[in-house]
Amino acid sequence: MAAGTSDLAVAQEAYETATFFGNSTKLIVDVGVAGINRLFLHLEELQKAKVIIAIAGMEGALPSVVAGLVSVPVIAVPTSVGYGASFGGMAALLAMLNSCANGITVVNIDNGYKAAYSASLISHI
Repeated sequence: MAAGTSDLAVAQEAYETATFFGNSTKLIVDVGVAGINRLFLHLEELQKAKVIIAIAGMEGALPSVVAGLVSVPVIAVPTSVGYGASFGGMAALLAMLNSCANGITVVNIDNGYKAAYSASLISHI
């Protein structure tokens, strides 16, 4: 899942990688905290997942919100998208690393491949 359409390239990388590794995947886009009502439209579906990849730039809040709503592992991927003091994804990375929500694992900035690979390992346990 991706917070915004500007995160789509990283989300597409994660989606294609997870699909390649034989996972049942779905790409959900534009469900960031700026329009959190759109996230709730997918909540039932998210709660049935084995693992969720949450991709976000800007302030990087989406993984924390999602992890608070589901009881499955959430792999957080910060992206280099943002303006102001985003510092090429460092703001999102630090927000995700400092999240108090349980069940979050964070990969490096723009690393959709590693998120999908890790999700594949988790979903096949």
